[in-house]
Amino acid sequence: MTEAHDHEIVRRELNTDREEPAVAIAEVVAELEGKPADELTSTYDCIDGMISELYSNPPSPEAQMTVEFTYSGYRITVEQSGTAEFVRVS
Repeated sequence: MTEAHDHEIVRRELNTDREEPAVAIAEVVAELEGKPADELTSTYDCIDGMISELYSNPPSPEAQMTVEFTYSGYRITVEQSGTAEFVRVS
């Protein structure tokens, strides 16, 4: 288990080919919190397909698109490349 402290940045590489990449977000947060992912609120309610769209219909690499949102007490930034940063905010 990885412990996340306030303002510490935790980086992960997401599988951009995964059918439901937003589920990977919940899995990382669950790992950081030391609890099962099914105990967290649904990522669908928070990001509603934005991550899937980022990978299934990506803009050109030059766009360097990022999606930033808050989910289960973490400020999360997901890059078009699959890199994701998690910062505990509450």
